[in-house]
Amino acid sequence: MQSTLNISASTQSFIDLEEAHGAHNYHPLPVVLNRGEGVFVWDVEGKRYYDFLSGYSAVNQGHCHPVIVGALLEQAQKLTLTSRAFHSNLLGEYEKYITEYFGYDKVLPMNTGVEAVETAIKLCRKWSYEVKGIQPNLAKIIVCNENFHGRTINVISFSSDPSAKNNYGPFLMGYESIPFNDLVALEAAFQDKNVAGFLFEPIQGEAGVVVPDEGYYKGVRDLCTEYNVLMIADEIQSGLARTGKMLACDHEHVRPDILILGKALSGGVLPVSAVLCDDEIMLTIKPGEHGSTYGGNPLACAVAIAALRVLKDENMAANAEAMGKLLREELNKINSPFIKTVRGKGLLNAIVIQHSDPEAAWKLCLELKENGLLAKPTHGDKIRFAPPLVINREQILDCVALIGKSLAAL
Repeated sequence: MQSTLNISASTQSFIDLEEAHGAHNYHPLPVVLNRGEGVFVWDVEGKRYYDFLSGYSAVNQGHCHPVIVGALLEQAQKLTLTSRAFHSNLLGEYEKYITEYFGYDKVLPMNTGVEAVETAIKLCRKWSYEVKGIQPNLAKIIVCNENFHGRTINVISFSSDPSAKNNYGPFLMGYESIPFNDLVALEAAFQDKNVAGFLFEPIQGEAGVVVPDEGYYKGVRDLCTEYNVLMIADEIQSGLARTGKMLACDHEHVRPDILILGKALSGGVLPVSAVLCDDEIMLTIKPGEHGSTYGGNPLACAVAIAALRVLKDENMAANAEAMGKLLREELNKINSPFIKTVRGKGLLNAIVIQHSDPEAAWKLCLELKENGLLAKPTHGDKIRFAPPLVINREQILDCVALIGKSLAAL
């Protein structure tokens, strides 16, 4: 496949500047963006693109949603940060709003997704010693193969991705990894009385949008209840209306013991994450034992309330359900020999590319860029298609046409 890249001197100058002065820990597409609105972004040359990554599901509500940006601007002129050394007038309001929104007793506000994952792990361990009665330093958390929960040393300690772990050891103990979507393996792991929790993504996003079998969530819930193990759902990517329900677990009417949220919790405006659970778990952490300077800051509280309100007011879960079904149906109609699989739920989707060229998925993304659609490969042969949840039918059909045109170049 020959993809003709049109990179202007201006665009290249921005890329060169990053290359010269920034860490080389990402491999982005050669496009430089400077504006976004709804489902679209524009580059520095003024070319418009469909955004089919949505900041890894951080921009569910669409780029620069006016309600969310309005809340940001209004609060930014009043008070942005107090730290948790003092109370603020918005923290309690936000805590009440989000706990009632999802049906939990308490919330612990953090900033980034991986901070929320770390917080959930600490809560699980604390509960295991102080409530369940596991002996000190013996608690174990079960995780899944091919998981992605972030990139701290602790979290990569239980990653199965060699690129995440190479030359970063020694790693932390206390985890056991089992296959995803395998209830038999999960119950076998639960035979160990020191198991405190099961941490999983309801849909494995970074692994290529791997959707488990129907009944998996309910099976996980039943086993966790039976063995007195905390069900910890990392809904950072799959939650907040992305899959056609407010949470992916809602597809089977399942309530995790610990719920982890991030990304679209701010609509892509600033880092906001949260961990929700009931008092029995949350109140095991006492003052001074965990915290964050920016966690629960007034600016984040105002933005998160607005971001959550927009999801419901604009019925984004229902639109994600309908548009995701349409997207998968239309992608299957392309009938390309290079599409091995189309999979997903709601507007969290992926295609698996089959081609003799191991770089085919990357080259296809370059071709998509040239044709006005931005997406990114993961794990070599998989491309996620996850546009903002405000996308409409006409835009879906336009995007599928662009995808078909780009596939023809393979």
